[in-house]
Amino acid sequence: MKNDISAILKELCPPIVLDRLKRFKIKLQAHFSHQISNLIIGDPKGQDLDIYWNKDMAQVLETWGEGNVWNEIQFLMVNCQGKVLDIACGTGKTIELCSQFPDIDMYGCDISDFLIQKAYERGIPSERLSICDATKTDYGNNFFDYAYSIGSLEHFTEEGILNSISECYRIVRKNSFIMVPVSKRSKDEGWIKPAQSYFNNSVEWWMDKFKTKYNNVTVLNSSWHDDISVGKWFVCTKCENRENPARTIRKLKGST
Repeated sequence: MKNDISAILKELCPPIVLDRLKRFKIKLQAHFSHQISNLIIGDPKGQDLDIYWNKDMAQVLETWGEGNVWNEIQFLMVNCQGKVLDIACGTGKTIELCSQFPDIDMYGCDISDFLIQKAYERGIPSERLSICDATKTDYGNNFFDYAYSIGSLEHFTEEGILNSISECYRIVRKNSFIMVPVSKRSKDEGWIKPAQSYFNNSVEWWMDKFKTKYNNVTVLNSSWHDDISVGKWFVCTKCENRENPARTIRKLKGST
């Protein structure tokens, strides 16, 4: 089965593994009505997609944001109301954390049926989960009030990044919170490949991408970092709101 999945990944990128759906206990079949061509993320060359079907990766997703980005997304969500989409939700850990807030309804999507199954097993309702490509989803225009993505968009191709931003603009009514690593040296270092390939570029490079759809983009510092990158939150505002989540997180950080 592992070899079969690898072959499909290389051919389709991302894969539609229909035979594995037989083992699902959740009703996600409707999300596979798209043509395969609609589920491809840009040019797949250089992307490490196999990792999203790896059990070790699933385990990493259970802990990696502790003490930094998981605290930050909760600060960002605290004053939000309505439907919220976790883009590339993985095992659903962050959905679980944010579900404590009574005024938001959490949803999640991911390209990996393996990770979505993990999210379902932790108790997230099947009707709140979707297997789909972030560049082309089944959701209606302005279906969500808010969305967020943590440490995902940098792994897309450049075309995929632009398409994902465009799709986010289409389906989200208010603010989208996108956390990505940027170059610690403030350089455009391009597509690099340590453990997993990703873009390690400057804030300005990312701003150019977000500005293709959003006129109002606020950059917030994240406490996440590694040897070559630092984390940044790009708060993309589609319309004016009474409550500004970017201002909220600044106040909360200033009081600690």
